[in-house]
Amino acid sequence: MRRSSIFVPLCVILVIVGTFGCRSTDTSGDSSQTYDVVIYGGTSAGVSAAVQARRMGKTVVIVCPDEHLGGLTAGGLGWTDSGRKEVIGGVSREFYQRVKKHYDKPEAWVHQEPGDYSRYRADDDAMWVFEPHVAERTFEELVAEYDIPVFRDEWLNRKGGVRKKGSRIVYITMLSGRTYRGRIFIDATYEGDLMATAGVSFHVGREGNDVYGETLNGVQTRKAVSHQFEEPVDPYTKPGDPDSGLLPRIHGGSPGEEGKGDHRVQAYNYRMCLTKVVEN
Repeated sequence: MRRSSIFVPLCVILVIVGTFGCRSTDTSGDSSQTYDVVIYGGTSAGVSAAVQARRMGKTVVIVCPDEHLGGLTAGGLGWTDSGRKEVIGGVSREFYQRVKKHYDKPEAWVHQEPGDYSRYRADDDAMWVFEPHVAERTFEELVAEYDIPVFRDEWLNRKGGVRKKGSRIVYITMLSGRTYRGRIFIDATYEGDLMATAGVSFHVGREGNDVYGETLNGVQTRKAVSHQFEEPVDPYTKPGDPDSGLLPRIHGGSPGEEGKGDHRVQAYNYRMCLTKVVEN
């Protein structure tokens, strides 16, 4: 499990709308069934919410635009920025504990010994660094264990695809024409399309400090001392020639006034697992 990865910070917002009263497990769709919980998004947050709902005796379905479960966790972000790990509990910790059990098996180590990998500690109850395919397999095992139906490659119709009664969502319609009815709807995507289509207020970018009386929000140039390029990167269309103009998506101005908000979003990117081991 020798890997080098590049990571960016990420905030995942899980929005719940409503009230109580992906290759699919079942691809047919059933517009007549009303689930207790309909989760739009097969991210790690979506799977965790589905598992917890099942444990509480609720009927639940995951409807996701993606083919793969797990979001970034299974899509290349195999390093967890966990900080103080003792505060992580619930389904989240159980996921990391299941990952640890995988790496406790000798057959999980093909190209090196576990003792040679500093992030693996035999006496720990969880493992926070892992291969993305192990994460995806773990999420698949969870939905299978709790018999959670998953409908994949299902995209919300953002033009009238949310039917509401008052302030409550009754059902959602996909681009495929399938509908999913529920008592509670959770938007567990990264983009928040269900939230936006349902008319929930939101903000794109950074909010300023003055919005909620904070001190660490908005533009924070004075604290931007980490995650800088170690080697200079030429930003010009013609290398070394400022007159040739900047490359696309690069601007040469200030990021903005300190502490003020903006409408910029974090760059989307591909994550890859890299290795120096030829046979891997």
